[in-house]
Amino acid sequence: MSFKIKYLSMATMQSFVLISVCMSVIAPFSGATAADIKSNPYPTKPIRFVVPFAPGGGTDLIARTIAPKLSEALGQAVVVDNRGGAGGVLGADVVAKAPADGYTMVIGTPGPLTINPSLLPRMPYSLADFAPITQATVSPFVLVVNPSVAAKSVTELIALAKAKPNSINFGSAGNGSMPHLASEHFKALANIQITHIPYKGSGPALVELLGGQLQMVIDNLPTVWPQIKLGKLRPLGVSTKKRSSLVPDYPTLSESGVSGYDLSTASGLLVPAKTPRAIIARLNQETVAILRNTQVKERLLSLGLEAEGGTPEQYTKHLQDEFSVHAKVIKNAGIKLD
Repeated sequence: MSFKIKYLSMATMQSFVLISVCMSVIAPFSGATAADIKSNPYPTKPIRFVVPFAPGGGTDLIARTIAPKLSEALGQAVVVDNRGGAGGVLGADVVAKAPADGYTMVIGTPGPLTINPSLLPRMPYSLADFAPITQATVSPFVLVVNPSVAAKSVTELIALAKAKPNSINFGSAGNGSMPHLASEHFKALANIQITHIPYKGSGPALVELLGGQLQMVIDNLPTVWPQIKLGKLRPLGVSTKKRSSLVPDYPTLSESGVSGYDLSTASGLLVPAKTPRAIIARLNQETVAILRNTQVKERLLSLGLEAEGGTPEQYTKHLQDEFSVHAKVIKNAGIKLD
């Protein structure tokens, strides 16, 4: 049975992906032993680490934090290769179609992995074309409001929205962006009517929020943190299920009355599907050790990111859950790309 999903209906694609990703990822990894890892001569040549975005962005910085340490651990160069375009799809596709030999990997993010499959009518790959290694980082979204908004808590904001439907405008980095999905998810779970105004990036949306043209934004912590520190934006809550160690005093949206809300921006390492289980195990072992390194953790914290690390199975489950939430939000909100 083939799990290559390209030109299927959206409903069929979503159903097949959730089933096939488990079968194609967990099965190859299960059973890898220390003897398997030790007996495998891998690696014997440089490894290409594809970043599906332009240099200088957050995803690129994560890769360039991990790559030198991974090179030291493996005894081979780990070369960062920026392949931006199409919201990360072009770079991810390079890895999906690369030989499954452990010499090409990608740093994955929600856009190319768990959002675009539900937004784009045609995708050149599916989650089943990748074998997860480990989740690398997580960063919460923060719901922030202009200080002129009367609400001092999420509960008060919801009350304002219910008292005057569509009186609150929220901005995002564009239709189908992660901040847009995070806000639509909040809107649905809180059962409120608020108005979306898309922008070409988070920067312009924050400018409008600071100027009072918008009342609220839900965006990545690193994006809104500078304005929070200056007192120009009021944080009301974070998006993760548990409080973030980055801002432990901020309540979660879930504990603030939006039951079940749990979203974040996560990154992780993946290789092509059918990569030998011993290679996946070796990459997992070395990468998790790197993510537990104090220097690396502090570097990531300075970027507003928490180091993660875990098993391939755990990252697979995370991707499945993330895919399901994004697909539901996109469908129920009728989100279309510009």
